[in-house]
Amino acid sequence: MLLATIGLMDDADIDVIEAGIALSLADNPRTDADRLRRLMTGWAVSLQRDLAPSTAKGRALRLASLIAGEAGLTGDTQDYDNPLNADLVAVATRSRGLPISLSILYVALARRIGWRADALALPGHVLVEVHGGGESALLDPFDHGISLTAARAADIARQAGGAPVAGGFPAMSTRQMLVRMVSNQASRARLNGDIGRALMLYERLTTIAPDQGGLWWERARLEQRIGRLAAARASLTAMLETTHDAQVGERIRATLATLARSEN
Repeated sequence: MLLATIGLMDDADIDVIEAGIALSLADNPRTDADRLRRLMTGWAVSLQRDLAPSTAKGRALRLASLIAGEAGLTGDTQDYDNPLNADLVAVATRSRGLPISLSILYVALARRIGWRADALALPGHVLVEVHGGGESALLDPFDHGISLTAARAADIARQAGGAPVAGGFPAMSTRQMLVRMVSNQASRARLNGDIGRALMLYERLTTIAPDQGGLWWERARLEQRIGRLAAARASLTAMLETTHDAQVGERIRATLATLARSEN
């Protein structure tokens, strides 16, 4: 799968594992992508071979026992900021990852065998919600797939500075999951002063999610910072074409005017 192809696809048509592999290959063309494919296939076969639980809690426990228990995949608490924790192929190889990358594996596996599961966006964290039997169950892929109550999820959000959300936390689309995973890498690159790396990642982000204006804005800021004013202008123009917010449009036009003056 090509990254440019992802940006043209409807969300429902994106295979999140293949998209994650494409992102991994963009960094390391020699990465062992087939290992992740074999792992996913093996997990799916194992689940389908069992007497599949029909309740949400039973499904959540089975996913966790397979991914965290048998395969040993859990959160990297020792080296959290390691960029490999947001590389899906590397996560499968190292058995350690960030909340978002681990959540992608849980959600992708559940959906592969016809179960409904979603990654929930919390402030600074991601949980997985599994559905079944008219109910839902929460689990934390970063903490060995442990089961959580809604109250505990709210506590996690509050500890990260987030306010309680009426009706639960929003489920991420497939594209949003990919964006959150790559954005983790981009944020760390920028914090480490690696502007070139951060810009490259924002170029990927605007490729896979061209309708998300905020990504174009961050890309333009980085381009402007390293003196690529023409590129920054092109990024802002792309953002202008996707926004429907009049105030945002005015802000973009004002920034474009400032860039034009800088080039003269």
